[in-house]
Amino acid sequence: MTHRLANDLDSILSRTETLWSDLRGERVLITGATGFFGCWLLESLAWANQRLNLKAQAVALSRHPCILAERAPHLAADPSIVLHEADVRHGDFPGGNFSHVVHAATAASAKLNAANPLSMFDTIVDGTKNVLEFASKRSVARLLFLSSGAVYGTQPAHISHVSESFEGGPDPLNRANAYAEGKRAAEMLCTLYASHKLEIPIARGFAFVGPYMPLDTHFAIGNFISDTLQGRPIHVKGDGSPLRSYLYASDLAVWLWTMLFKGKSGRAYNVGSEDGLSVAALAQEVAEIAPAKTAIHIASTPQRGACAHRYVPSTARAREELGLRAEVPLREAIQRTHAWFADRQARADAHRQETLAARGAHA
Repeated sequence: MTHRLANDLDSILSRTETLWSDLRGERVLITGATGFFGCWLLESLAWANQRLNLKAQAVALSRHPCILAERAPHLAADPSIVLHEADVRHGDFPGGNFSHVVHAATAASAKLNAANPLSMFDTIVDGTKNVLEFASKRSVARLLFLSSGAVYGTQPAHISHVSESFEGGPDPLNRANAYAEGKRAAEMLCTLYASHKLEIPIARGFAFVGPYMPLDTHFAIGNFISDTLQGRPIHVKGDGSPLRSYLYASDLAVWLWTMLFKGKSGRAYNVGSEDGLSVAALAQEVAEIAPAKTAIHIASTPQRGACAHRYVPSTARAREELGLRAEVPLREAIQRTHAWFADRQARADAHRQETLAARGAHA
């Protein structure tokens, strides 16, 4: 069967081919391996492993590794990928040494952050400390920590693109900032553990789009794509004024691997697109790629004179120091994502019909 992400994976490989020698014959640990980031890291590593004969092994750590078998059975069956069930808060790390670690555990879950902010904070901070302890004892040379643009707090209205040198931050007295403050504390832990033996670059992620992304959480673009897949009108829950930008998953993978191998230790790099647009405009972009005419319902009207909330990074540091850039335009990114999920949905529907037909035949 032709790999549904073949074109994306070929693009990732062509842009990162010179980097993979660092993993030849080595082992890499990826925490949070069943999430959006984890799936793309595993996809691109497996692709490079096969085509470049790296003889590398990825240990995919997750609290529920069975999810990978459901989400991407070809990855779960790949002999170069070993599934390891563990919770980074409690240890239980795999045996043996590793040359590299990507710490991607802890999803940006608005639901968990609201319902149990202490659990969110502890998962980030305690989990990161455990991963750093593990890395410092297992001959790990480089560890990439996946942080978040949330560490900047509310982006001031006069700053169109927030850079890594911005010294603002979230309000530590607001419980809603447990995720952001957890990432800030985890970055400090990375700074304290970094040494000449263990190099730790930091990737601060913003907003993304692509296959494997969740469609049923608080991410607007995922919700909008889900609406079109189900033939529903697109529902914008607010007034549509917040400004966001979206980096496509293949660009994301290129950026993360480049930062793991070449990013400067103790230095943070924004990961995202600089092309900001309003949530209302985003809804229009998604509606225009839908196979049928799609209505857009916006819940409220923007207040006159109010400043729109911005969450758009400056990526000058990644561009100038690491040669990184966003290659996939937003419209194409949405089209690729929609097509992947539509194909996945069609396959699931066909399988369901076959199952029902088989049951009827044996009734």
